[in-house]
Amino acid sequence: MRTPRTKCPKCGERLWTPPWARKQSGFTLLFEAFVMTLAKGMAVSKISELVGEHDTKIWRIVRGHVTRAYARKTFTTAHQLGIDETSSRKGHNYVTVFADMESGNVLFATAGKDKKTVEAFTKELPKHEAKPEQIKDITMDMSPAFISGVAAMFPSASVTFDKFHVIQALNKAQDEVRRTEQSKNPLLKKTRYIWLKNPENLTAGQKKQLETLRFENLKTAKVYQMKLTFQDIYRNILDGSSADAAIKKWLSWAVRSRLEPIKQFAQMVKDHYAGILQYFDSRLTSGKMEGINSRIQGIKRRARGFRNINNFIAMIYLEAGNLDLALPT
Repeated sequence: MRTPRTKCPKCGERLWTPPWARKQSGFTLLFEAFVMTLAKGMAVSKISELVGEHDTKIWRIVRGHVTRAYARKTFTTAHQLGIDETSSRKGHNYVTVFADMESGNVLFATAGKDKKTVEAFTKELPKHEAKPEQIKDITMDMSPAFISGVAAMFPSASVTFDKFHVIQALNKAQDEVRRTEQSKNPLLKKTRYIWLKNPENLTAGQKKQLETLRFENLKTAKVYQMKLTFQDIYRNILDGSSADAAIKKWLSWAVRSRLEPIKQFAQMVKDHYAGILQYFDSRLTSGKMEGINSRIQGIKRRARGFRNINNFIAMIYLEAGNLDLALPT
């Protein structure tokens, strides 16, 4: 439809915007609602083929609606924060995601994975009726950039280092011991995944092989038992004081092990002790962050990666931001 123009001696020429379209959009709101519905489950390149429009116009619709809906969003109920990073495509263009750990919704996403990302989030908070002081708990990995950023921007918040990242570091140390020992003991060849799994997750064949290997006086078997003991601290201990005693006892065992990868892991635990121990009070994990990251990976798979970081961030908000798009039906 050719929309009429008006001429005013004071304001100049003005284009009338009909009630069923956005200003200078070129599309009806119902068409845009259709595009936004498709965008939640389809790559933009496929949508452009379906509707017969260039993908830049489709992206303009997506970014426009996401930007307006995100601006209306409030963060007043956010008190527990999760921080994690992901990439827009394999090995490129990292994006840091901040999420509400109570609702599981993305609050903020920004390019990069350094200290400045935390600063950018604190600047975004007032735009959504929130302030840094309301954030009481933060869970994240042991990234030095995140640690320094949180210390500067959220000095009153309690930090919990995610237990899955701690165990992941212990698994890495265990695998280093296995690789070193494997070069001298052929029995350890093709056993990597046996040692990385917990006993209850092993197949019948793997359980039998593990029982055999345990009688070989292997350093790897010793470290495997140390790992299971450390995991049991997370699983079975419910209070901070008991956890403090158990972890200190385990660290003493690790130092006496005379295995360099385990001693390095023990030093890492000592360096981040307060944040690791805080788990037993906050009980915060990256479980919800992993769920969000899984949804983000789904976005990347649909689009086969994103070259434009702003488009990627818009899709993160659309998929995981719980936005009210306020579109007609």
